[in-house]
Amino acid sequence: MRSALHRLKYRRNVALGDALARPLADFCRRLDWPVQVVVPVPLGKERLHERGYNQVGLIAMPLAALNRWRYAPRALSRVRETKSQVGLSAFERQENMQGAFRADPHLVGGYTVLLMDDVATTGATLSAGAEALLSAGAEAVFALTLARALPRHGL
Repeated sequence: MRSALHRLKYRRNVALGDALARPLADFCRRLDWPVQVVVPVPLGKERLHERGYNQVGLIAMPLAALNRWRYAPRALSRVRETKSQVGLSAFERQENMQGAFRADPHLVGGYTVLLMDDVATTGATLSAGAEALLSAGAEAVFALTLARALPRHGL
């Protein structure tokens, strides 16, 4: 999984998005969550400019299509740039992500949202995103990642 995510994220192997979404779509159907809208965790403007695409969106879009959910990539936005989470402690990650997102109530209000990211380490990014979505009126927020980082350095 690490190799696939690194190829998607850093080596522009964008076709992997579709390949990773297919087994995830089956997994989601078995979970039977009442999802209506899929929202990828957005990148900051700087990182999006560097990469040219949001790797999470490349997985979230086909996942939404396969499960007939609405895909809303602009429902959540970063309102401030954050530091890379790599190397930060759990506390620093929470602090770094505090207030980093804003959600559009017109796109999520009253809906059950699936918030998607590629990797979860401490859950700080997902928590901040879910908080913004709920503040904008989302009925409920479920979170899904492709991978969970192994605990290291007290995380």
